[in-house]
Amino acid sequence: MKKNTNNLKEPFVRIVKRDNITIPKVIIVYSVAIVAGLLLCGIICTLFSDKGLFDFFESLFNGAFGSERKLWLLLQDTSLLLGVSMALLPAFKMKFWNLGGNGQILVSCLSAVACMYYLGGKVADSIIIPLMLLASVVSGALWAVIPAIFKAKFNTNESLFTLMMNYIAQGLVALFITIWVKTGSGVLAPIPYGNVPEIGNKYLLPIILFAVITVLMYIYLRFSKHGYEISVVGESINTAKYVGIKVDKVIIRTMILSGAIAGLVGFILAGSINHTVSTASANNMGFTGIMTTWLAAFNPLIVVLTSFFITFISKGMMDVRKTFMFTNDAISNIVVGIIYFIVIVCSFFINYKLVFRKKEKEEIKK
Repeated sequence: MKKNTNNLKEPFVRIVKRDNITIPKVIIVYSVAIVAGLLLCGIICTLFSDKGLFDFFESLFNGAFGSERKLWLLLQDTSLLLGVSMALLPAFKMKFWNLGGNGQILVSCLSAVACMYYLGGKVADSIIIPLMLLASVVSGALWAVIPAIFKAKFNTNESLFTLMMNYIAQGLVALFITIWVKTGSGVLAPIPYGNVPEIGNKYLLPIILFAVITVLMYIYLRFSKHGYEISVVGESINTAKYVGIKVDKVIIRTMILSGAIAGLVGFILAGSINHTVSTASANNMGFTGIMTTWLAAFNPLIVVLTSFFITFISKGMMDVRKTFMFTNDAISNIVVGIIYFIVIVCSFFINYKLVFRKKEKEEIKK
């Protein structure tokens, strides 16, 4: 017996994907959302201080652009976040949810510092630095390919696998610091060996390196055969198999690339910036990079803007905290969270819309 479909009601609200929205409209929507978010955050900060809204914006921009050093730090930290985003981007485009960016960076830092610690003073820096680079890239790739193999061969949950490997990486770093630091302080002093030479100044190397990697990643994903295969696997694994793409090979190859780029970030952190390693060396960039790539819709060029925006907010709020005399970073974290939330909601409504069920008109005849 057939059901009467006329009696089946549509759901009260449905989520429907929007048709292609023009870029100018996207820019306008994001701009309005960001300005509104900053205004809301400024008002919240003024409620907990005797400072005004003007002080909030002055401190926000001063924290990022207030001096030449602050500007260079803004660009350097943007480039590092951009590098992490480029590491995550090909995996995400393939719908492989790599949450292990922090771990891949940490093992790369650890490998570079191990070269500095064991070879420093025994061989020339001209030999140590290439070994550090090789060790960082290889260790990052190996740390990423382990969950890739399990995903390809046994269809394990890559999100949980990569997330758990972050904690293993933290444990390895803590273990080696315990071995190296005999005082028990748990802090490894900067190592004077194997320091990567500066290019122009101490900030410029990562900026140039990850700008080049971003351009290469765009070309790789847009115009190469491998980039095409990543897109097809991301759209549908069954379709990829039907057209003859070896999905297992694509997963493993892509994660090797992802881990290798994360290894470059670890190499720069250890060899050019910090000259040491700690369990906090990754600075949670592996998780922040998830947001930058997602907000940019996996477009390498747009990731430049999202990385800059998130770094600007983080740097600016550090100065706001000082100006408003907040004793801890609780308010700062709330402000950053609000801005992130507004941008994410904005991104959702750019791509989707809510369609409500039309109320049926009932005519009552008397």
